[in-house]
Amino acid sequence: MTRPGDDAAAAPPVDDFASSVLDVVDSIPPGRVMSYGDIAQYLRAGPGPRQVGRVMSIYGGAVAWWRVIHSDGTPAPGHDGVALQHYLAEGTPLRSARPPVRVDIRRARWPGGPTPPAPPSR
Repeated sequence: MTRPGDDAAAAPPVDDFASSVLDVVDSIPPGRVMSYGDIAQYLRAGPGPRQVGRVMSIYGGAVAWWRVIHSDGTPAPGHDGVALQHYLAEGTPLRSARPPVRVDIRRARWPGGPTPPAPPSR
C-alpha cells in the first residue's frame, strides 16, 4: 500500500474505477469499516474485491486505508500495528486487539451513503 510521500510518479494515472473506490473510502466515517467486497458491491461495478484491493494497494495511502478490511475483519497484511492505532483512536469496535488484529465487522460495518454512485463508465 502506498503511503503519502511515496513516489507518486511510479503510480499509474487514476482511472474512473480507482477514483470511485477512493471516493467511497473517503466517505467511510471514523470508527466504521467496509470490506473490499462491500465496496465492490456498493459501486455495482463489474470488478470485484480483488480489484478494489489493487486500487488500495496502489493509491490507498492517500485515504483512510485502515477503514477497508477483509471480510473476516482483518486489516491489510503487514499493517496491523498502524491500523490498530487508528482503530483505537476512532473507537472502532474490535474483536481482537492482539495479533491478528480483527475488527468486529458486524458492529463496525458501514453500509455506504444513501445513494450509491453510478457505476464507472468503461
